[in-house]
Amino acid sequence: MSDPNALPADEGHVFLFDKPLGWTSFQAVKKLKYLSKSKKIGHAGTLDPLASGLLVICSGKKTKTIEAIQAQPKEYDALVRLGASTPSYDLETEPEQFTPWEHLDREAIEQALHSFRGEIWQTPPLFSAIKVNGKRAYDLARAGSDHTLKSRPVQIHELELLDMQGSDLRLRIRCSKGTYIRSLAHDLGIALGTRSHLAALRRTKIGDFSVEQALSPDQWQREFRPESEETPSN
Repeated sequence: MSDPNALPADEGHVFLFDKPLGWTSFQAVKKLKYLSKSKKIGHAGTLDPLASGLLVICSGKKTKTIEAIQAQPKEYDALVRLGASTPSYDLETEPEQFTPWEHLDREAIEQALHSFRGEIWQTPPLFSAIKVNGKRAYDLARAGSDHTLKSRPVQIHELELLDMQGSDLRLRIRCSKGTYIRSLAHDLGIALGTRSHLAALRRTKIGDFSVEQALSPDQWQREFRPESEETPSN
């Protein structure tokens, strides 16, 4: 597809949406459904409200490609903060279990990252959308349940330390479907003998699709309604 952001044809379309921080994936789909007047529309892989970046949204007959798009490797720019964990493994919940991190240098970080490359076993966060006996894990966690989730294999194709500033590690991660970057951030802290959590996340790629090709909500608004007022996001 030469121009993934061209306006949709009758047979459907693949939209590349740069989801802002704080938006749900549902809000992004609802926005494009309204603008494009699509009767059938859905996204190819949820992105948490606390994450920004690439969301692939398909309409019409292109919704048949969602499963194939979801199966593609994904790439993220992640900020991991050392020194404390959180129950949700990110900033949805308050930091706890404060531990020293100042003794860690770049060599120690690189050595720990090596053990996370390739196929690894990962336990999803308790605050996740996985269903446990018909209920979402995050609903159980918020209700104080002590449920457990089964670990599963995921593939970390590439894991690179881009920067290290104080307690913050900036990582580039290319991984398989089903990988929880929050769990990776949490487990990395344990491997380093401290605690850590995910402080920021941006999805940059899904397969050959890049966030550089994507449009923001305002840009999509102008594509479809260049002279109209901004529509509400929810």
